[in-house]
Amino acid sequence: MKKWLKRGVYVIGAFILLFIGVKSINSLLYKSTGSVELQVDVDGGMKEVATFAGGCFWCMEPPFEKLAGVKSVVSGYTGGTTPNPTYKQVTLGDTGHVEAVQVIYDPSQVSYEELLDVYWRQIDPTDSSGQFVDRGSSYTTAIFYHHASQKMAAEKSKKELALSDRFSMSLVTEIRAADTFYRAEEYHQDYYKKNTFQYQIYRKNSGRDQYLDEVWQDER
Repeated sequence: MKKWLKRGVYVIGAFILLFIGVKSINSLLYKSTGSVELQVDVDGGMKEVATFAGGCFWCMEPPFEKLAGVKSVVSGYTGGTTPNPTYKQVTLGDTGHVEAVQVIYDPSQVSYEELLDVYWRQIDPTDSSGQFVDRGSSYTTAIFYHHASQKMAAEKSKKELALSDRFSMSLVTEIRAADTFYRAEEYHQDYYKKNTFQYQIYRKNSGRDQYLDEVWQDER
């Protein structure tokens, strides 16, 4: 009897560990640290993850989602100290988080360097107080690297951009180790698709496109 009971405990224990393991894998996308190379299984293949903060995350989803090789783009919060922050908490600036997007991509189709190139063309990297009409610490810019090669690529691209003399002021965009990423509320996901009219009004009046058109001209 004890033998069967013991075997049953082992089986149950193994099932629990397997369940926890599966849940951990599924949650890697949204709660991850920069201490390991982060990959996720999408459609039966391993994909890489890149995390960028560029002000309002509504505006950061479209340019990445249209790239071939990008599987998904998720809006969320990262870089702070408060667990499971809400949009209201983040925008008040009390949690230390910034609005960010996490990009899931196939490195065989699009490189991290290409993602960086797109990223720089969406932001004002000289603004330390926010982005365009959105002011405050939660709207500042940052590149969150998930492993050493991403860090090296990000630092290289920032240095090259600084040396290009495209900007008259110093680049203040931080390059930081990836921290826990919390998925934003569902109404924020693909906001530009769900609320096209409101998004277009916001975007037009944010000053983002006017600035980017001036800086990058025909290179966007």
